[in-house]
Amino acid sequence: MKFLDLAKVYIRSGSGGNGCISFRREKYVEFGGPDGGDGGRGGDVWVEAVEGLNTLIDFRYQQHFFAQNGQGGMGRQKSGASGADMVLKVPVGTEILEEDEETVVADLTELGQRVLLAQGGNGGWGNLHFKTSTNQAPRRANSGQEGVERTLWLRLKLIADAGLLGLPNAGKSTFLAATSNARPKIADYPFTTLHPNLGVVGVDGAEFVIADIPGLIEGAHEGRGIGDRFLGHVERCAVLLHLIDATSEDVAADWDTVLTELELYGGDLADKPRVTVLNKIDSLDDDERAEKRAALEEATGGPVMLMSGVSREGVTEVLRALRAEIDEDRLRLKADEDGEGEAWRP
Repeated sequence: MKFLDLAKVYIRSGSGGNGCISFRREKYVEFGGPDGGDGGRGGDVWVEAVEGLNTLIDFRYQQHFFAQNGQGGMGRQKSGASGADMVLKVPVGTEILEEDEETVVADLTELGQRVLLAQGGNGGWGNLHFKTSTNQAPRRANSGQEGVERTLWLRLKLIADAGLLGLPNAGKSTFLAATSNARPKIADYPFTTLHPNLGVVGVDGAEFVIADIPGLIEGAHEGRGIGDRFLGHVERCAVLLHLIDATSEDVAADWDTVLTELELYGGDLADKPRVTVLNKIDSLDDDERAEKRAALEEATGGPVMLMSGVSREGVTEVLRALRAEIDEDRLRLKADEDGEGEAWRP
């Protein structure tokens, strides 16, 4: 299944049905009077966050969504049927944007959240509504209200607790595969990861979700490489894990490149808590480790951890550092032997 995180849709709510002009015509009924019914209400257009979806691929093949129009009123005081609603089912974490791709209409961050995008038109009144003591045979009825048309963008931002950042081939996918059941593609060439991957990792009886996004290069904010289009998937993360390739000639420059792209991306992404890790240390001896760690600590002005996703050296310490930055209410605690903790459920 292809990954799609941006889609354009055209929606229209249903128009209301027209009111009816009708008079009661029966044998032996001298004064029938008006009996035109009201028109039915047009259907609404809703968007709902549902379970089991992690991509917007369905909206690549269908972009137009129209709710049903209301039926017109009929004689004998019969009101028209209301139109059926249209519901757009999207993954949790989807943002609804206006056509300018900037104005946020809704942000669906919880399962089952439901937002009205376009309200259906009201049905028109039939001539029965206009009967008065001085106008007992009205010959007027209202037309139904027109539906609402909108052009919207759907943008998916994955729900994860921690996000992986780094240059291409920094070892992000290897780390995700080593710590979770996720199986991202791993190869020795840049941009192996073409779309975000999610993995659930566990440490010290707690579980949290890590998002792996394609690597950033210098000029990503200008569209170079895959660009910064996937940075939105780590905006909701509580902490960022920045991996630097220890085999690089200048680890400080690699760190600065990614940090610069975060700052140019905007928002508060550059201000999020970060855990800086020197990865692939299994390829270095003790002197090289100390040298590159010192150079990186001087550039970052903070502590730098050492890790190898292949040999799993330092992996547990890195997971514990991530766990410490995540709020307790976001963690999923495993049930202990006494049955305490949150019960397992599918």
